[in-house]
Amino acid sequence: MSGRWTARLALAAAAAAVLVLLVTAGFASIVLVAVGAAGLALTAAGVWWTLTHAGWVRPAAGLLAVAAPVTVLVLYSLAGLLWVVLVSLALWALAVSAGRAALADGSAPGMPERSVGRAARPFLIMNPRSGGGKVGKFHLAERARALGAEVVVLDPAHRQDVAELARRAVRDGADLLGVAGGDGTQALVAGVAAEHDVPFVVISAGTRNHFAMDLGLDRQDPSTCLDALTDGVELRVDLGRLQAGKPVPGDEGRVFVNNASFGVYAAVVQSPAYRDDKARTTLEMLPGLLTHHSGARLHVRAGPHTLHSPQAVLVSNNPYHRGDSAGLGRRDRLDSGELGVLGIEVDSAAEATDLLLRGKQGHGLTAATAAEVVVDADVPVIPVGVDGEALLLPTPVRCRLVPGALRVRVPRHRPGVPPAHPPVDWRGVRRLALTMGRAAAGRDTA
Repeated sequence: MSGRWTARLALAAAAAAVLVLLVTAGFASIVLVAVGAAGLALTAAGVWWTLTHAGWVRPAAGLLAVAAPVTVLVLYSLAGLLWVVLVSLALWALAVSAGRAALADGSAPGMPERSVGRAARPFLIMNPRSGGGKVGKFHLAERARALGAEVVVLDPAHRQDVAELARRAVRDGADLLGVAGGDGTQALVAGVAAEHDVPFVVISAGTRNHFAMDLGLDRQDPSTCLDALTDGVELRVDLGRLQAGKPVPGDEGRVFVNNASFGVYAAVVQSPAYRDDKARTTLEMLPGLLTHHSGARLHVRAGPHTLHSPQAVLVSNNPYHRGDSAGLGRRDRLDSGELGVLGIEVDSAAEATDLLLRGKQGHGLTAATAAEVVVDADVPVIPVGVDGEALLLPTPVRCRLVPGALRVRVPRHRPGVPPAHPPVDWRGVRRLALTMGRAAAGRDTA
């Protein structure tokens, strides 16, 4: 279906969603919408109070968060209008999906790639514990050696400096570096690859594999990533760099391939008790962190934006997809040359409700891009999560992007990055449905 007809479907479904309410429920449709909005508001307030309070308030707030939507559904059912609401919601979901698909037609192409020859002396580092043992499960070391690569499998019993292993390999003549492991290990070796301008291979053997996902690699079968050694193409992607404390001449800082997180999440994962009981530790620490009764007070400068005392800040190597309500799904590309910035400042149940109802337009969420982000605090050292690694760093922490710093070699044939679906702009959908139709009619009569 063309973008023009998809846009028309979106407008028709949106109109039908409204008409179903008006025709079937009449004046009661206004009451239906009001009751639904009230239920959402009470749910958001209940969740906020659950996270920010301890003692008897927490279970009471949790009960409110559950009871509010259930009560709304019961009221709809008693009024005999539950089916009307469900049909209207289904039509609205169709309208939003069609609108996003219509606007995605003709979206920007993916990252440019170029064909390359086969590396003569590839060097790969593999972590046997990553991803629950994917290195062993998929026989990655054996397969890589059969393709001519030198492979070092890390010893779980002894901590090894993967960056130094990579530097030594380059000194010994390696003309390609690669990692089968988590994003934190990927970042450390990627920094060495960028430093020596040698290509880098990502093998999706970690747990989440966010970097691999945004490169369009197969995350289910990491052995397919080894095809980059024999039939690969090369991408030029950006790298994030993070410098902490007083600038030191010649110190380029730590590399990050995904993001650096500050605030609540970074503080929670630093707790010694977090590994033993993640849920309990999180619930115990959240009230103090969210209400600023504990933890550092952050001050963030991101281009023209300034955030005072945000609870959480995420600085990413390229911005996350705008169409995702949370903005944390994936990145459309890794070569835009800009940092992505997401900051959350929520100080009350009302602001939490506003954020839930309005998403990225909510008052408590800042979504921006910047060339540099500076995170300062009222304490000399703050917790920071860098590509999933928990660190303690001196303030201020400066994040910047190095455009096109990393040569990434990927398989020529790979799943690829799914096409981006932008947020719905109803004016754009309407313009697409009408203007394109006139343009098409003009072409037909020409």
